[in-house]
Amino acid sequence: MITTRADGLTLDTDPARIDLDRVHHWLSTDAFWALGRSRETVARSIEHSLVFGVYVPDTAEQLAFARVVTDYATFGWLCDVYVAREARGQGIGTWLAESVVAALEPYRLKRLMLSTLDAHEVYAHAGFSAVSEPEKLMMITQAPSTAPADPATGAVKPLATDLKR
Repeated sequence: MITTRADGLTLDTDPARIDLDRVHHWLSTDAFWALGRSRETVARSIEHSLVFGVYVPDTAEQLAFARVVTDYATFGWLCDVYVAREARGQGIGTWLAESVVAALEPYRLKRLMLSTLDAHEVYAHAGFSAVSEPEKLMMITQAPSTAPADPATGAVKPLATDLKR
């Protein structure tokens, strides 16, 4: 999906256009929810998500990023939304959130969720609202793994389990 704003900014869902180094820098150094996140983790999260990038016309410089974890049938989780500091205040975050919602409309997901500390108004413009029955939601917050990591990639080695039980 590619769409263009009146000012020429382009939104694209092609993962090949994502500037991995830039997104990793944004998330690992400036996004409170992802501080210290490894480049390998960012790359893996992009690989397994529907991604959105916002780009400057002519230079193709990336100004914003978001990703959605979804099954394309019932559920989606909008996360890692980031607008470059120098591009904030131009409505890019609102446009990005609205574009995500529009891109997922054909799938008729029962729920599209997100978590935000301070951007409620941005997401409200895209149709998000507070959870109506928060007592139904549960979660596991997992501390960083102490499992051994692969020295070559830094990835945590999965536990050996028998899935055929």
